[in-house]
Amino acid sequence: KTPLWTPFMAFLPCVFTVNKHKPWIETSYHGVITENMDTVLLDPPLVALDKDAPVPYAGEICAFKIYGQDAPFEAVVLNRTSGEGVLRASSPVDCESQKEYTFIIQAYDCGAGPSGADWKKSHKAVVHIQVDDVNEFSPVFRESLYKASVTEGKIYDSILQVEAWDQDCSPQYSQICNYEIVTSGTPFAIDRNGNIRNTERLSYDKQQSYKIMVTAFDCGQKRAKEDVAVHIEVKPVCKPGWQGWNKRVDYEPGTGSKQLFPKMHLETCDGPLSGVKVMVELQTNHIGKGCDRETYSEKSLQKLCGAASGSTDLLPAPSPSTNWTASLLTDSGRDSDLIYRFDGRQAANVPDHVVPQNLTDQFTVATWMKHGPSPGLRAEKETLLCNSDKTEMNRHHYSLYVHNCRLVFLLRRDFTQVDTFRPAEFHWKLEQICDKEWHYYVINVEFPAVTLFVDGVTYEPYLVTDDWPIHASKIDTQLTVGACWQGQESEKAGDSLFTQYFHGSLSGLTIRPGRIETQKVISCLQACKEGLDINSLESLAKDIKFHFNPAQSVLVVEGEDVDSINTAMTKVSYINSRQFPTAGLRRLHITTTVQCFGEDTCLSIPDIKAVVMVLPPSEPRITIIGSNRLVRPASDLRGPLGVAPFKELHITSTVMKGDSFGGCECRDATGLLWMLSCHTIPVMHNLDYCDVLVIGEELNPDRESLEIHHSALLGKHLDATNSTSGISIYGVDSMAHYEQALRQVRYRNWRPATLSERRFRLTCSELNGRYTSNEFNLEVSVLHHSAPVEHVNHMLLQPFSSPPGSAPPAATVVIVVCIAALVVIVVIGVYRIHATHQEGSRDEEEEVKDPEVDWNNSALTITVNPMEVTLNVGAKSVIFIGVLFLHWV
Repeated sequence: KTPLWTPFMAFLPCVFTVNKHKPWIETSYHGVITENMDTVLLDPPLVALDKDAPVPYAGEICAFKIYGQDAPFEAVVLNRTSGEGVLRASSPVDCESQKEYTFIIQAYDCGAGPSGADWKKSHKAVVHIQVDDVNEFSPVFRESLYKASVTEGKIYDSILQVEAWDQDCSPQYSQICNYEIVTSGTPFAIDRNGNIRNTERLSYDKQQSYKIMVTAFDCGQKRAKEDVAVHIEVKPVCKPGWQGWNKRVDYEPGTGSKQLFPKMHLETCDGPLSGVKVMVELQTNHIGKGCDRETYSEKSLQKLCGAASGSTDLLPAPSPSTNWTASLLTDSGRDSDLIYRFDGRQAANVPDHVVPQNLTDQFTVATWMKHGPSPGLRAEKETLLCNSDKTEMNRHHYSLYVHNCRLVFLLRRDFTQVDTFRPAEFHWKLEQICDKEWHYYVINVEFPAVTLFVDGVTYEPYLVTDDWPIHASKIDTQLTVGACWQGQESEKAGDSLFTQYFHGSLSGLTIRPGRIETQKVISCLQACKEGLDINSLESLAKDIKFHFNPAQSVLVVEGEDVDSINTAMTKVSYINSRQFPTAGLRRLHITTTVQCFGEDTCLSIPDIKAVVMVLPPSEPRITIIGSNRLVRPASDLRGPLGVAPFKELHITSTVMKGDSFGGCECRDATGLLWMLSCHTIPVMHNLDYCDVLVIGEELNPDRESLEIHHSALLGKHLDATNSTSGISIYGVDSMAHYEQALRQVRYRNWRPATLSERRFRLTCSELNGRYTSNEFNLEVSVLHHSAPVEHVNHMLLQPFSSPPGSAPPAATVVIVVCIAALVVIVVIGVYRIHATHQEGSRDEEEEVKDPEVDWNNSALTITVNPMEVTLNVGAKSVIFIGVLFLHWV
């Protein structure tokens, strides 16, 4: 073989030596190279020796040759004389691809001369190269997400293990030396091996799942490029009970029936059950009078429920005409629901003109009452209603009172009615009387029978005591609410005295003489407008039994199969039929009883407490519009029907609605209120009264009136009362019916000469004043006619003359007779004119088609010639014949 240095021999002097010895190198080498570098550190260093040194060529080292499969290294001679060389990588070295290399290396001398002839090589030496690692890779988790579940209440040594790995080749950089939980504030810890454990006992009720982030570090402290998520689900210890229910359910007014527990189910821990009984209770005691009821006035409610007319409201709202309740304490803060509170110091005497004077063997007493236990061992009588002697004596003719949680009705007849020992006191002992809750009491008297209704349920008296009738006397009686009047004591003291004061709350106390109330009307008057309901009854299993209490505030569901019970409970709903319900919380209480085979009870199911939040309804804005001034001639006011001031009246109602982004009010940083994305929409609802109030002096009954004919209220749930202060139309009815009725209100003044105008103010209400309209003011102005001017037709009436001193001739006599006849004819004609005018006015008023003339803020002056009146054909004929006759004469 030709030596490697042969090409150099041409430049060397021709010196020929003898190459006696071959080079020498170590038998083995160990080297280290850092990946991605090219220098190899050898031990021992790469040096070749030749015994021919210092002979040129023969004693010099010209090359190192490497033998090995695809070894990416090369050896380079650094100094030919000293034989030093270096080993380096000929291409990039990657530890992750190959950690070690082993190959053979030999040294070559330069031969015997410049030509390189007779070169010699050393023995073969083994070279072992180790590739040192560089920490170029970050740890990577083997899973993208870790999941585990634990049972609440336990401490685990290891819930799960996370694992990361590193692509680096060396143990230092490829091993994971540490794990760390990145998420702070979690009840978990992790060790060096990736085992996650809990540091405290977990509670399913407190938190059902946790999400924590974990990272890893290799032994070179290089952090994982991406953290890994760990989801840990907390499973409850199998506790029997209801699951999947919400503690709060929002109810939007007007949405009908809403499911309360659409995803609720009963967990029984696989116990063998024979039956389940669930009771759902809706607690509404704090709403109104025990639940959400219509808050119309008592008269309006009775009209709405079809009760017979003629009842007397003994606790009306204070007003100029009903001022006897003005001194009583009221609790009217609940959506205009009028409630009177008696604390044992207040009472009211009902005026004599209000007290029903014709109580017969049939009458009804009704009231709402909330009453608690009386203090003391021997409680005094607490009187709701008492009719007693006004003076001289203290006889009680009839009264309703509470004594030791018993309701007692006293009714003593006069000797003029009966003269035998008859029933006089009727006693009822009921839990409702002292439970501090609202109840509706109705006493139907059909003497000698007396029946009590409490919340629509009938109760017969447990005790009836007899007494003699009261002796007849001429002493007047006094009807009192909240106590009993002591007529004899008042005369002694010279001042009014009450006794047997009532402690509690009353509302809607009425007496209806001559008739008793029907069960249907009683149920309507006390009916709740909210309650529990069950949707889709047909979808319930056959083994399911359920029943409601009368107020639908308690629902009991029974069944043998848990799945059937679960299905039934998802159908339980809340419903509120009021268009404008009372907003606020309604509490729910659910109790469950489970029966097992052969045992009465085997599992204890915790009670559930939740709430229904009734959201505030959109408040309506009631608007009254129409002409604010009516100008009419005085003759129209004198007419038998007068004028209709509100003939052009219109009543509308709107509510404010926001867009889908919610709400339409917002305040800026300064507190200024802005209305955003709002619009009004018309809404139809009922009204319960409209009042027309006279502004200024009250009406003088001697010359004017404001009234409505009864026919205008026919076919409507309306009634009306009027006084010198105005007129009130009341009853729960539509806005359209109120419009029609108000347009029929007539104002009449049969002496309008001194009247220039009359002012009225109209307001309407829904829900007994909860929502009121604007104040609509109207002025009725009187147009006084100018004095009539007598027109004389000189063409028809020629002067008559006769010679002085002469007797009237026969022609004159004839003329006088004719003139007298003409006067008679003219009088008859004028009478026909007047009759025709009155008849026409009446017809036009009855048809409500009279085009009444309105001038708004007009200064127009009109002079009307009273002779220029529309005449019928008969009247015209009479006058025409009379004029022709006079002309002929």
